[in-house]
Amino acid sequence: MSPRVAILQFPGTWSERDFEHALSLVDAETEILWHTEVDLSGFDAAIVPGGFSYGDHVRAGAIARLSPAIAELKRFAAEGGPVLGSCNGFQILCEAGMLPGALIRNAALEYISDWVRVRVEDDGTPFTEGLKDAVLRMPIGHGEGCFVADPTALERIEQDGLVLFRYGDERGIATGDADPNGSVNNIAGLRNAAGNVVGLMPHPERCAEEILGGTDGLKMLESLVASVGDRSPLRIGSP
Repeated sequence: MSPRVAILQFPGTWSERDFEHALSLVDAETEILWHTEVDLSGFDAAIVPGGFSYGDHVRAGAIARLSPAIAELKRFAAEGGPVLGSCNGFQILCEAGMLPGALIRNAALEYISDWVRVRVEDDGTPFTEGLKDAVLRMPIGHGEGCFVADPTALERIEQDGLVLFRYGDERGIATGDADPNGSVNNIAGLRNAAGNVVGLMPHPERCAEEILGGTDGLKMLESLVASVGDRSPLRIGSP
């Protein structure tokens, strides 16, 4: 049976159709849910896609976190449901407190649209099974992608192994030149302690076909389908 994946849509979201198409390539069944009408009952996973929710007023994701969708998303995640936030979705997850830290203006104070490489630090999530130490090439497109955290929070993030993706060179080595936006410790994405909530600034849905310039994003979506194919959401993240 094909997994059912909910794709949340906020005012200003623009990547929901991209995720819908990319997930169709791995035989997932999708439904786009307007943020005021989100019920994740019966879904195997949820996606918070990229875009400019509420025009990024105040700061990226700050208004979207107040949506009724967030309460339902937190309930779903608390029960073990896999949640993926990409770009603006990552910003929303951080603003909502579902992931630590925050995303601020890029160090260069410029919008960046480019391809980057990230090393997968951990394969203990539904989105990275079998991908530990893999170097994935994916596109980014953001103005507020610089990940920051206070020293105490950063120490906990590193000690608890919550860094899931780290900007790196062709070999996956984290260097200053490989960090496109000034993110502390080259952090490109995180996981929560249970491993079922994942956020990253790159766009896996925009590199799911060769015609787009690469297919590394498809590996994450294939991992999701394989992960939830024989398990219910309540079991994801369980020991």
